[in-house]
Amino acid sequence: MPDVGRFTGRHVLAELHGVDPGLLDDPVRLGELLRAAVTEAGATVLDVVAQRFAPQGATVIALLAESHASVHTYPEHGSLFADVFTCGERADPEHALRLLATSLHAASVHLSVLHRGER
Repeated sequence: MPDVGRFTGRHVLAELHGVDPGLLDDPVRLGELLRAAVTEAGATVLDVVAQRFAPQGATVIALLAESHASVHTYPEHGSLFADVFTCGERADPEHALRLLATSLHAASVHLSVLHRGER
C-alpha cells in the first residue's frame, strides 16, 4: 500500500501522430480507450467527460483518484496531445500512454516524463 499523502508524482506528456482521423473525431470511443488505458495502468477512474468540437476534434478528460488524464485531438493532422499525471506509486502514467498509443495504432509516439514533488 503506498504512503497516503506522499507528495510525489509523475506527469507524462505525449504526442501521437499517424492516428486515424475518424477515431480522433470520436469522443465516445476516445473516452473508452482512455478509461481502459489508465485503468490497466493501475489508476482509479472517477469520471470521464468528453467534448467534440466543430468542425472537428475532441477533448477527453478523465478525473482519476490519483489526479487526471487528458486527450486533445487534431484529426486534420492525424495527431493528438495527451497527458497523464498520477500521484503516488501505484499507477504508471507512462504505461497508460503507451497503452493508449497502441490502442490508437499511432505511427509515432513521443513521451516526456516529468517527476514532480518529493523524490
